[in-house]
Amino acid sequence: MKISYNWLRDYLPFDLDPARLAEILTDLGLEVESMETWESVKGGLQNFVIGEVLTCVKHPNADKLSLTTVSIGAGAPLKIVCGAPNVAAGQKVLVALPGAKIFSGNETFEIKKTKIRGEESEGMICAEDEAGMGTSHEGIMVLDQKAVPGTPASEYFGVTIDTVYEIGLTPNRIDAASHYGIARDLAARLSLSSPVKAGLPELPHLSVSGTEPPVKVVIENTEGCRRYAGWYIRGVKVGPSPAWLQNRLRAVGLNPISNVVDITNYVLYETGQPLHAFDADKIQG
Repeated sequence: MKISYNWLRDYLPFDLDPARLAEILTDLGLEVESMETWESVKGGLQNFVIGEVLTCVKHPNADKLSLTTVSIGAGAPLKIVCGAPNVAAGQKVLVALPGAKIFSGNETFEIKKTKIRGEESEGMICAEDEAGMGTSHEGIMVLDQKAVPGTPASEYFGVTIDTVYEIGLTPNRIDAASHYGIARDLAARLSLSSPVKAGLPELPHLSVSGTEPPVKVVIENTEGCRRYAGWYIRGVKVGPSPAWLQNRLRAVGLNPISNVVDITNYVLYETGQPLHAFDADKIQG
């Protein structure tokens, strides 16, 4: 079972080092079989910054290349040779500085100062796929004009970095088959030194109308299923989940599908309670 360090801290504020937390979980009988760093963008966009293209002219020795100068907020503007057809002066762009790593499939290469067709290049202006933020390679990423040169790209794009544990859960510890369950166990362990308590988020805006739902649930085999609970929710618009929810699911190895499906998976990993969402318009009988 995969458990997220960041997710645990939603229910239980603590400042334990991830490696120390792994030791405590194992001591609690929740053996940590492995732990790894997870990033919402591979490499965490280290050594990537926001830049502004100050000038852009044709390369004297290559028809499809341009010579640009790019401000990164401090120091002298960088000279960067760019092959993108859409690069232009005045754009706010994503710049990979020397030392930045570009991931392409299983291959990795590091940006270095170099000469391209006889002209100095001190970095790279990136397309989506080069930064690991998409698959497009049609041109460089052109950012909002409000972007501030020099801003770390990880900050601008809200890159999430997490530690994910693989826990070997035994059959007798189903109480720990969720982030909240583990947070409660951890709270009891940490209370030995100072009182702490795991808490779930409050839902102050949730209201129940009291209207009879159009869908009725009948349990035909009360021995096989003693209780079935369901909610009928109106006004739902199906679409992509917010980035924070998608990142939570990806961190524990799940692929986001839609807001409706994703929230059921989120609750499962949060509380250990399986859920399923049905489209009321398609239910018959």
